[in-house]
Amino acid sequence: MVDILSREAEAFIGEHQLNKGNMTLVALDRSNFLRSVIGPSHMESGGSAANTIVGVADLGGRTGFIGKVGVDELGQVFREDIRAAGVTFDVPSAVKELVGGQGDLATARCIIIVTPDAVRTMNTYLGAAAYLYPDDIDANLIASAKVLYCEGYIWDVPITKQAIRGAIDIARRADTEISFTLSDTRCVSRHLREWHELLDGSIDILFGNEAELAELTGATSLAESVEIVRQKCKVVCATRGKHGSLVVTQDEIIEIAPYAVPVRVDTTGAGDMYAAGFLYGYTAGLDLELCGRLASVVAGEIITQHGARYEKDLVGLVERELGINCGDLADRLVPQGAFSSASQSLQPTGQFSPTSRPDLNT
Repeated sequence: MVDILSREAEAFIGEHQLNKGNMTLVALDRSNFLRSVIGPSHMESGGSAANTIVGVADLGGRTGFIGKVGVDELGQVFREDIRAAGVTFDVPSAVKELVGGQGDLATARCIIIVTPDAVRTMNTYLGAAAYLYPDDIDANLIASAKVLYCEGYIWDVPITKQAIRGAIDIARRADTEISFTLSDTRCVSRHLREWHELLDGSIDILFGNEAELAELTGATSLAESVEIVRQKCKVVCATRGKHGSLVVTQDEIIEIAPYAVPVRVDTTGAGDMYAAGFLYGYTAGLDLELCGRLASVVAGEIITQHGARYEKDLVGLVERELGINCGDLADRLVPQGAFSSASQSLQPTGQFSPTSRPDLNT
């Protein structure tokens, strides 16, 4: 997916009947219309799962991505960008003969409107991303990973949901841990029953904000939500915006302070980067409190800029703020594997040849 970001006045939301602060799936003509009426924009490779995987790679993790792009300019931009970040991405593009004769599909794009309060409103055309088939899933890649990271957004597409379930089954058989992000409250409400079933024995690490966890559990407080989901998952990461986050296991609740920043510019990638920081620390064997603090730092820093891909030295930031040596962590990373468009994977730094895949962290 490619993100197209534009800063607009609050009135733009009402004028074009957008669902502020949420993700809405739109058709290609609606996407094209919104692109025609926004002001100056910035385009960059994006997508929630891809942002997380690139964030892990920026920190020094070895990652892989499973997703689908079209045979077009945006697809080529995405493929070049994610590979330049050091992420393994080998899934073929969605062309006519691979998508049931339905014609070549445009690469997914998200028109992101950022209002003066730094809230992002996303309007997503899935296009080629909706044609990730079970046959696209690389079982060896997933089996080589320590963590599989799955994105909730793509659950709306039946064939892609089937691919995600297949990836989870592969991970479970290979003893690869499975992480899942709830993504959006409306995603949760649409798939409530299925996601409750998924939580019963399939998910090791769950990411969600207060509103998403409330929608999932029907609880009226975060404390109540946490009590429900902590019985189902090994680790729950509950983000609370400016109030920080909680890292929760069946035995403890760890409060993580927010990372103080001078100004909030754009919250587009905050949740994606929180997951990136946590998973990087987790796969490097850090304790859960330090994983949470690392997540807080990278999530806090991303909202000081436009977009969800770092423009600054992320490793230097983490080393300064937390007093850890990312170079040392790279030596401690255990092998992992990956999947996206619904999931992904991380791996330690190392050499590999064109004829063999590197092991992944996530």
